[in-house]
Amino acid sequence: MAVLVGKTAPDFTATAVLGNNEITDITFSEVTKGKYAVVFFYPLDFTFVCPSELIAFNHRLNEFKARNVEVLGVSIDSQFSHLAWKNTPVEKGGIGQVGYTLVADIKHEICKAYDVEADGGVAFRGSFLIDRAGVVQHQVVNNLPLGRNIDEMLRMVDALQFTEEHGEVCPAGWAKGKAGMDATPEGVAKYLASHAGEL
Repeated sequence: MAVLVGKTAPDFTATAVLGNNEITDITFSEVTKGKYAVVFFYPLDFTFVCPSELIAFNHRLNEFKARNVEVLGVSIDSQFSHLAWKNTPVEKGGIGQVGYTLVADIKHEICKAYDVEADGGVAFRGSFLIDRAGVVQHQVVNNLPLGRNIDEMLRMVDALQFTEEHGEVCPAGWAKGKAGMDATPEGVAKYLASHAGEL
């Protein structure tokens, strides 16, 4: 499996269902221009772990928007399946009116470009955090039964923006509001002297 961290995120043009249910073609580099992006892959619409993840992303969508992050979900389903799933009530296994874009990857081109296609043809639960320059800064790929922690993706967005703003690095368990570290021998010694017990 490819490691895309440090590389330019694969661009793509595909048909998608927008947050307002409009079906249209989008180009990734255009809809994310000047923004951070989270691209997450999931196996299939109308399945089991997937709706919990998509709903969890939607519950945190305002948090992502506040951080200038565009969220896009991708599966190998068609745009019509995406729309039908959005129009299925949550209490009946649907996802309801999630407010972010769902991309139709029916030719499997996007999941192959991000190297998250499983042997059965569906995508693993791959998540990619991409900076404003289009470079992948974080990726994690879960096997099919293992649901994601969406709060961890928010934490990684905060960490990326912290390092960009302050020029410091983020030690283990770092969260917004906590101390960063200078990436020097003196910086790590100073940090550990005060925080090693918290690790």
